[in-house]
Amino acid sequence: MLVGVDFGLPHFDDGLHELGLLAESAGLHPVARLTCKRKAPDPALFVGSGKAEEIRLLAQTHGAIEVLFDQSLSPAQQRNLERHIGLPVNDRTLLILEILAQRARSHEGKLQVELARLQYLSTRLVRRWSHLERQTGGIGLRGGPGETQIELDRRMIGESIKRTKEKLHKVRMQRNTQRRQRERNQTFKISLVGYTNAGKSTLFNALVKARAYAADQLFATLDTTTRQLYLGEAQRTVSLSDTVGFIRDLPHSLVEAFQATLQEATEADLLLHVVDAANPDFPEQMAEVQKVLSEIGAREVPQLLVFNKTDALSMERQPVINPDTYSLQDRILNRVFVSAQTGSGLQVLRLMLSRLVSSADPGRGAVCADVRFQDRENELQSG
Repeated sequence: MLVGVDFGLPHFDDGLHELGLLAESAGLHPVARLTCKRKAPDPALFVGSGKAEEIRLLAQTHGAIEVLFDQSLSPAQQRNLERHIGLPVNDRTLLILEILAQRARSHEGKLQVELARLQYLSTRLVRRWSHLERQTGGIGLRGGPGETQIELDRRMIGESIKRTKEKLHKVRMQRNTQRRQRERNQTFKISLVGYTNAGKSTLFNALVKARAYAADQLFATLDTTTRQLYLGEAQRTVSLSDTVGFIRDLPHSLVEAFQATLQEATEADLLLHVVDAANPDFPEQMAEVQKVLSEIGAREVPQLLVFNKTDALSMERQPVINPDTYSLQDRILNRVFVSAQTGSGLQVLRLMLSRLVSSADPGRGAVCADVRFQDRENELQSG
């Protein structure tokens, strides 16, 4: 059963569509949905006692075996809701962690998911399970000679977090060595970024003829893949990296855990911001991507907008001019329309990449943001 609470924020998903996609990606089947409005979360039950009772009755009616909240719950709220409803209660953060755990394939990806899972679990220990209570000592006195179970569990999780961070540090050092090698070779670095399920991996495969896993599901790509892309017009080879997708309300612990992967975006010379043009909520998704880029320090990296999935647009929404420009927050960015599935617009994209790479400062690798693509535009349109 899916539950969402509207606190008056502009990005609230009335139909819980994205939470439903996340649940399906994790192998779950939504049987009921419920939304409500509140000015602020209830400290004990998040939704209040009356709405919690409504959730319990609706879950019983539809035979639900788990309740998923679209917002993050505190450990106390999660515990109280489970006691009141009588079913397991989880939130959006745990659902994302579950999906990422299923998708992780590389050693680095598994380490990142494990770190995020341990950090999430460490906040769920306090008064959550009865077996964590201190056991009674001898002669009726409370306490005993050893650690309480909660102290033992907290220490074990803390040690696991420390070990995992050390392993991730080694992975980060290896990636830095690879980056230094590319810098010595003066390789121009391009990273694909964007909202999850915007078609980044499909576009990546179309550009470099790779076989990276691509599917119509959230977080299909977890591990960073880098390939060489030859641009004929620039007569130069660049490196193209496919990265993990972003999503609304991405927990800060996940951003921290995936720092090794997201570092590809922070050190890129150009970001290809892939947008699902067929999604009616694409402006909100673009804003979320910009928010995450700011968190990881990649906000000022030059961007090229790639509006993907034009094959799914109706005739009246098809682009009239390709390429053009788009105003994103306080910036005017170049934009190209493509369909990675059919190959439409890829020629225009390659031309724009060639021009941007050619305009880069040889000494610093900086991209000139004022490059315009007027010449050959008519030729590409007619062709």
